[in-house]
Amino acid sequence: MNQIIKFTANRVWRTYQGGKLLDTIEGKETPEDSSFPEDWIGSTVQARNVGREHVTEGLAMVKDDDGQSVPFRDLLKRDQQYFLGNANGSPRSLDDIPLVKYLDSATRLHFQAHPTRAFAQERLGLPRGKTEAYVILETRDDVSDPYIYAGFQRPPSREQLKEWIETQDIESIESCFDRIPVKPGDVFLLPGGRPHALGEGILMLEIMEPSDLAVRFEFERCGYVIPEQARFMDRGIEMALDVFNFEPIPADKVDAEFRCPPKVLTTDEQGNCLEELIGADKTSCFTVKRASVNGSFVRNEEAFFYGVVTEGSGTLRIGDEVTQLNRWERFFCPAGVSNFQYESQSGMSILECYPGNT
Repeated sequence: MNQIIKFTANRVWRTYQGGKLLDTIEGKETPEDSSFPEDWIGSTVQARNVGREHVTEGLAMVKDDDGQSVPFRDLLKRDQQYFLGNANGSPRSLDDIPLVKYLDSATRLHFQAHPTRAFAQERLGLPRGKTEAYVILETRDDVSDPYIYAGFQRPPSREQLKEWIETQDIESIESCFDRIPVKPGDVFLLPGGRPHALGEGILMLEIMEPSDLAVRFEFERCGYVIPEQARFMDRGIEMALDVFNFEPIPADKVDAEFRCPPKVLTTDEQGNCLEELIGADKTSCFTVKRASVNGSFVRNEEAFFYGVVTEGSGTLRIGDEVTQLNRWERFFCPAGVSNFQYESQSGMSILECYPGNT
């Protein structure tokens, strides 16, 4: 097996509409929006879709050395030390693997909030919450003012929010937020507990803790009503409300709280550049870097990562093994590969998604 593992499309059913741009990326003749607006890249997480328990979705499939199609997570278990490496002197577990997705929204997503890691461990008995990050890749031409909602700018009281959720007073809920404008290249970090919603017409890479935990406090979008047990993680509304961080993030604090400006780590005389988009100063859940390649870019990394080619094309070389990389392709680079080299004559940009430091 090649040391670099490429992934094919792994579309997952969701409760909102989108995916037309993902159809285009996959080369489908008639791209269209549907209930499959996400592509879970190399996912080791199974999707939680109430009413679709008979369908196994979310887990990425790859070919092993015998040509058999197996879940990627099962392949990792065959040589976990090589693939995942160590952290703080101990072998990494599958819980250290971030969930990385393409997400292509045709409509505004449901208002939702995700538990923090501490909440998931203490209240749900699960190892990971769902802190998440967005890297905006493209916006649709027919959407003039793409945006996200993040954090309450004008938080309601707990009792007021409970009443609005129970009566589905979406207008009042929406009045608690300001629209935060987005454009390609923007990066945001949404810690667990912060209520949010992604606006329509956005293609992004989403990086998150490996879970599918969500408090969905808006029950209907595009005619689909979320089943009751899927709204509050199959718990009651009081526990769901415990997930929320009600601390206000006023408009003049939004950028400092959620936007992540890139930090240059290395550059060279050829114009190669490695930037840190999300580092340990932002979260311990994952790290995101961006490699901009012009010519030959020699790299040395100790941790595994998921790579997503967002611009251009080129190759990735490990010794004598050369892997072609085209725009929108996604791959996994094991921890056992410490030295590699990107090459591109026309320019190439790759997002690299690493595990966190805990």
